Amino acid sequence: MIAGLAGLIGLLLPATLPAYPLDAAEETGIERLEGYRLANQGEIAGNRLPPGALLDRDQIRLRLTDRATFELPEADPAFTRRVVDLLGAEASRYSVSVLDISDPERPRYAEHNGVTRRTPGSVGKVMLATALLQQIADRYPDDIEAQQRLLRETPVTADTFIQWDSHTVPFWDGENRRFTRRPLRVGDTANLWTYLDWAMSASSNAAASAVMKQLMLLHYFGDDYPVAPEREAELFDRPPAERRDILLEALVEPIARNGLDTDQLRQGAFFTSGGKARVAGTNSLGTTRELMRLLVKMEKGKLVDEWSSRELKRLLYMTQRRIRYASSPALRDAAVFFKSGSLYKCDREANPDCGKYRGNVYNYMHSVAIVEHPAGDPKQVYLVTMTSNVLNKNSAVAHQSFATQLHRLMEAGQE
Repeated sequence: MIAGLAGLIGLLLPATLPAYPLDAAEETGIERLEGYRLANQGEIAGNRLPPGALLDRDQIRLRLTDRATFELPEADPAFTRRVVDLLGAEASRYSVSVLDISDPERPRYAEHNGVTRRTPGSVGKVMLATALLQQIADRYPDDIEAQQRLLRETPVTADTFIQWDSHTVPFWDGENRRFTRRPLRVGDTANLWTYLDWAMSASSNAAASAVMKQLMLLHYFGDDYPVAPEREAELFDRPPAERRDILLEALVEPIARNGLDTDQLRQGAFFTSGGKARVAGTNSLGTTRELMRLLVKMEKGKLVDEWSSRELKRLLYMTQRRIRYASSPALRDAAVFFKSGSLYKCDREANPDCGKYRGNVYNYMHSVAIVEHPAGDPKQVYLVTMTSNVLNKNSAVAHQSFATQLHRLMEAGQE
């Protein structure tokens, strides 16, 4: 009998993995940033940030903006062998791409099983954010202030699209200077930037589905967006096939417009059963090579545009205690820009000890990371995309261990 222990991921509790630089609360309207800033200063209870998490908003830089012709190089066989050796006996169950741009004049690329397609889990939220930023840029081309204003001033209220999700998100009570953390509920209201932050930093599937709904509304109503709730029926009461087509136009086509292969990289559906019940989608998939190409476009400032690329990188910036790949102690002084995803399932009759991140039916763990070490003045800058399906093994620990070994390899390459 199969017991479904599926963790479609980022079980990234906000207490352990908020992202986004902490100096941007006023500019973005993401209220939790002020609370995390106060916690880091010791003014309220909360975890202190590791040294690599202290960059401010303006210190988040794109590393390839002056290299318009840069493309992903051919894999270096010797570098690839050294990376694959780190994976051990189960290397065949991993896919890994590593791009070293510490010296952009002499980049090094390693790739192992780079075109193996796997469901991306919460890494798909990177594609969702890209699609939203593209739609906003389409609405206000060449007007960054208007793009920021839409993110900051558009209210979003949770409805049945968010059901069901156990991930908690932080609510900051500025008057009493304290946090509460709980799953989103129908009726919770915050601005669009906050919902996008909750989707990326807390990996809330509920928040991601709320953002996806807004993406559809923005795509459908164009200059009339945002619309009153009663007008939303003009979209969501359309025939099911039309709703599906609108979702895919809004969610998948922007990835293709940015020069990425949607047969190798796409988020195709809502993250919650409530969203999927209202709008059917298609399957989601990713490969490490195409994820790497997305990160390269971002670093070039060519993912939508330079402002959107930098905004996505800020949304990926990790602050507070780190988990999975990013929890490697070797990365303590590094700025880490990170998203992970997990999906696992257990057959307890075959293995009663099967558990979280140790699935024996399937055990997917996916990581995308940009490491800049040390933060602020990096000597090593490298990009990693990684997927795995190693059964009966704690995949979170495995990714952490690989991160440590890879970082030592990258440091050695700079000596």
